[in-house]
Amino acid sequence: MAASIETDVAFQRCISPLCGATYGVDEVHTSCPACGNLLDIAYDWDRSRPPSSFEHFETKWMRRSDPVAFSGVWRFHELLPFAPRESIVTIGEGQTLLSVADSVGGFVGVRPGRLHLQYEGLNPSGSFKDNGMSAAFTHARMIGAKRAACASTGNTSASLAVYCAVTRLMRGIIFIGSGKISYGKLSQALDYGALTIQIAGDFDDAMARVKEVAGKLGIYLVNSVNPFRLEGQKTIMFRVLEALGWEVPDWIVVPGGNLGNSSAFGKAFMELKELGLIDRMPRLAVINAAGANTLHELYTRRGLRWGGGKADLAPACHYYDELDRLEKRADTIASAIEINRPVNLNKCLRALEACDGVVREVTEQEILDAKAQVGAGGLGCEPASAASVAGAKQLVAEGVIGKDDRVVCILTGHQLKDPNATVAYHTTDQALFNEVLGSRGVSRASYANRAVSVGNRIDEIVQAIDLYG
Repeated sequence: MAASIETDVAFQRCISPLCGATYGVDEVHTSCPACGNLLDIAYDWDRSRPPSSFEHFETKWMRRSDPVAFSGVWRFHELLPFAPRESIVTIGEGQTLLSVADSVGGFVGVRPGRLHLQYEGLNPSGSFKDNGMSAAFTHARMIGAKRAACASTGNTSASLAVYCAVTRLMRGIIFIGSGKISYGKLSQALDYGALTIQIAGDFDDAMARVKEVAGKLGIYLVNSVNPFRLEGQKTIMFRVLEALGWEVPDWIVVPGGNLGNSSAFGKAFMELKELGLIDRMPRLAVINAAGANTLHELYTRRGLRWGGGKADLAPACHYYDELDRLEKRADTIASAIEINRPVNLNKCLRALEACDGVVREVTEQEILDAKAQVGAGGLGCEPASAASVAGAKQLVAEGVIGKDDRVVCILTGHQLKDPNATVAYHTTDQALFNEVLGSRGVSRASYANRAVSVGNRIDEIVQAIDLYG
């Protein structure tokens, strides 16, 4: 049995080995005050004494009436011991599913039993964001915050709003760009009572403004630049391992937007390896949408690397200058990853180095075809989620992922997050298809399941069922 959590075993540390400045967990920072780089939550593992085997976490399934043991985040409390038990905020997040998906595996090109889909759409707000929001709200509670804010393409805002509504701990303030949020997600933020501010611009503009406002007004920022957010998100990998009998898969494939998940996953595996709980690292694939492909551009085409913490970020600065000069905005049907300036770029570079990672980009057509295949397999997902499946298919075709490799694709959000894309893909209404998808370069619905129109006559209905059923 692990010892009880002592909050002084945790601290914040600059990720740059050239700096390494540290700060207490009672402080609020979104970057290192000394050098401006990102911060990690770090632990003195010798003092915290985490479990020496995974079996400890399995015993918590017997305590399902305990909210901390029930949470898919906090049942791993000893692996994110920054908060005392009495400060933990949970609304039942993390009750998610790792599913063997042979039909999707056939589409991707791997052999039966080798493709797994980690379905984060089962979280209370319908996306993976609740894992991180639980940890961020826990820290906010520890420091006595009264208001919380985020910039969002949709999922973060929905998660912030639901945690505010359920816990009544803070007032939620959401910044969204003009026309850059799906109604399925916006409806959640509005319904849950958050203050929603729509600015003229896109996510990157909203992110810049919310950081300024949060600093000026002392509002707690819950975007993934907040290092406590990523502590919650790393538990997604703990649940993947749990579902696989604590065996490390060959590949983790994840959509790349603000790069919080890929950063958190890399940190999770680095810590588990350090603690001796795993003996090898999985490989990591981060998949951009072609219309929001900053990481792919910088990593694959311009050679940007972590370099053991000595990354030369000049290529990123030059690329961002190009985006500004050309007035190029991110543009993809996968709105959850429609981001040009990922705030976790450095942490993602570190994760790619640690996990021998690769980066790819996929088209709108590839995303929507993969989404249709995921849906036909019984797990509806939002377009951004399907980028992981489309990317896995591409990597199998390239021979990077082997047909016998065990692959876990992360489905980040529920199908109903963006129902417009789903309906447009399967529609018989060509005008609707053209309006929603055709304008984005999607030319066909390869796996459409279209409605069959018949008259209000029993013979026509029977004939249609005989013909198509």
